[in-house]
Amino acid sequence: MKIGLYSITYLGCWYRGEALTLPELIHTAKQFGYDGVEFDGKRPHANPLDWPKHKCQELLGVARGEGVEILGVAANNDFSNPVPEVRETQICYMRELIRMTANMGAKDLRVFLAWWGVTRHPKLASYDIPESYWPIVHEKFSEEEIWGWCREALLECAGYARDMGVTLALQNHKPLIRDHRDVLRMVREVDSPHLKICLDAPLMPDKSLAAMREAAQAVGSLQVMSHFGGEFDRNPDGSITGVDRIDGIITGETNQYYRDFARAMHEIGYRGYTSYELCHQLPVVNGETVGIEFAHKNARLAAEFMREIIKAEYSKQSARPASPQTVGAA
Repeated sequence: MKIGLYSITYLGCWYRGEALTLPELIHTAKQFGYDGVEFDGKRPHANPLDWPKHKCQELLGVARGEGVEILGVAANNDFSNPVPEVRETQICYMRELIRMTANMGAKDLRVFLAWWGVTRHPKLASYDIPESYWPIVHEKFSEEEIWGWCREALLECAGYARDMGVTLALQNHKPLIRDHRDVLRMVREVDSPHLKICLDAPLMPDKSLAAMREAAQAVGSLQVMSHFGGEFDRNPDGSITGVDRIDGIITGETNQYYRDFARAMHEIGYRGYTSYELCHQLPVVNGETVGIEFAHKNARLAAEFMREIIKAEYSKQSARPASPQTVGAA
């Protein structure tokens, strides 16, 4: 695997302080040893309204000058809304994201089925408010009906992706998706070579090695993107420990399950990216949320942490090529 830096880490909503510009993000990724960058598809980073073709090409030139690949873009789309006009605006947003992704020279666009969003009031981000009203909006509709709306939207967007030479990567992200089986079901129902999979270890309900291997073998060659997260500290012996934080509370270490995930990816022959994202509510120190220096520390350590895991796990045995996938298969 290669290591990417996902720009949500520096969007300026989780820590106290301003966002990095995308050229600054590219320079930071180079400094910290990342192979590529993934841009979040919203302001202040990569909303397509702000990125006409000539600006995309200028940014691509910056990345090439640094030897950093623009690996992809991340959409923050929601195809699940019961109001057709809302779904249609989301399709328009996706069509423009696809155009921008192609103009930036990137191959992949991460997509959701459903997404509750993030509030930014007055400066710091929270999932709490949008997550609380999502069930209210959807309570009168069956899961199958909501699923059908999402499938229709993805079918249309896969056509736009085909026209622009871009691949959509459906992430195993709630609220509508529970696990990799739901992702595979949707990919098979859409049945397009321009819709593949973004399987992320932190989002898996079962993080055991057996579960990682089962999911990896199931998605096989459909896997084109991935992400990892957490917060990191260097131990006295020089090693790095990663931890998950949910709702401000540290919930456990990440070291073992990321090793297991890397092993499972190696076994299916995956050579794409796993991108670091810092996208949760951060610690409060002396009554204030930590600043951008917290993001710098974690982005730097995350690259070292994951590179060491990849080096160790990818050298243990020869990879077995991913089984051929027939997307329309049952």
